[in-house]
Amino acid sequence: MNEITYSPESLLPSVINQNIKYFSLFSYLSQQRQGVGYIAPVLRTDIRKAGLIPSVRVWDFATIALSVSAADLSCQRATSADGWTREFKLNIHLCEPGPWIGQRTKIESVLRFLTGDFWSLNFLTGGEAPPKAKKPKSYAADCVSLISGGLDSLVGGIDIAARKRNPLFVAQIVRGDRNVQEEYANALGAKDRFCQWSFAVPKIEDSEGSTRARSIVFYAFASLAASAISSSAKQPVEIFVPENGFISLNVPLNAGRMGSLSTKTTHPIYIQGIQSIWDAVGIYAKLISPYQFKTKGELLAECADQNMLIHLVGRSTSCGKFGRHGLKHCGRCVPCLVRRAAFLKAGISDSTVKGYVFDNLANSGSAKSANDIKAVAAAYLQCQMQGVRRFVGGALTFATADQRPQYEGVVERGLNELGKLLTNYGVI
Repeated sequence: MNEITYSPESLLPSVINQNIKYFSLFSYLSQQRQGVGYIAPVLRTDIRKAGLIPSVRVWDFATIALSVSAADLSCQRATSADGWTREFKLNIHLCEPGPWIGQRTKIESVLRFLTGDFWSLNFLTGGEAPPKAKKPKSYAADCVSLISGGLDSLVGGIDIAARKRNPLFVAQIVRGDRNVQEEYANALGAKDRFCQWSFAVPKIEDSEGSTRARSIVFYAFASLAASAISSSAKQPVEIFVPENGFISLNVPLNAGRMGSLSTKTTHPIYIQGIQSIWDAVGIYAKLISPYQFKTKGELLAECADQNMLIHLVGRSTSCGKFGRHGLKHCGRCVPCLVRRAAFLKAGISDSTVKGYVFDNLANSGSAKSANDIKAVAAAYLQCQMQGVRRFVGGALTFATADQRPQYEGVVERGLNELGKLLTNYGVI
């Protein structure tokens, strides 16, 4: 069991229990203490600078999200009994824990689905009140859109702008993406409608690299940004989550990819879970997945402004191992393969800056290091021989009768895009 306590520094115990990890919330430590870290020390300042006045509910959700993500980073999966599944007990000090206590079981279930771990959450009093800007800023925005520096978020921004919407773009700063996020916001005419925040933690020794919980911080930042426009809105603030449906579903390519190689950061079940929690506690915002039935290739082909897309798309990031290769796409992980297949589908030249570490998919390193290519090839062939319904198996049990054919369609078309890519390189 990994037990972690998150509190303002003033509530940290004078004597540290060596069996518990401690993090100070929203502030650096006034003095270095063995076994104590900190998270998001400048976020309160950033919120004030952005001119926001978030509600207590939104601020407490952000506190929970940041705590969960910090736990995910600070506890290695390799030390667990099966080398993957961890057990967490989090003690989180909130401003108003009451509403969240009633949602504890739901939150634990959503996190279980997201990360594959077991979570136990204990909500305590004593958390800091939300920051309040002295001079609230009025944004000329009517919705929020996530902008990550990825290809899908770029298309999402272009399409929203083409529909004459005025989104407040919100970004989570990740190594290698900061300048790209700024470039996209400026190109979309949203220089004054752009919030870019960092989930800063000190360097953690032997940190966990899988980061399955990272997306919850994105949703927390989006809910904070929505505070800028929620007060005048007659309807819940729309928060657009631009991600293609093939990656969102992330149907395991084979039975061995049910856990470690199957992320769920924008999966419909996860988004519905976050939405139900928000609705229950009174966070007045609505998560929207505009491309849940589109492949990545279809996103590119149907983008509303092809000239802007072609001009900007080369700097977008898709690779799951971007940081491991000197901020260069590896070219052979599943996200890279989906990216390359999308360019091929759309008939757009692949202008990816720096190209790919492994450009030739037919000669992409050792069998072990190239297993994503083999898994994709096997999945494509299985779908061709047995049909998409057999391939997805029980992965779509959440879908309604009307939705299931649409989800099956996006899986089949996504695999066909990948199959075309691998065929071109002689892999299959």
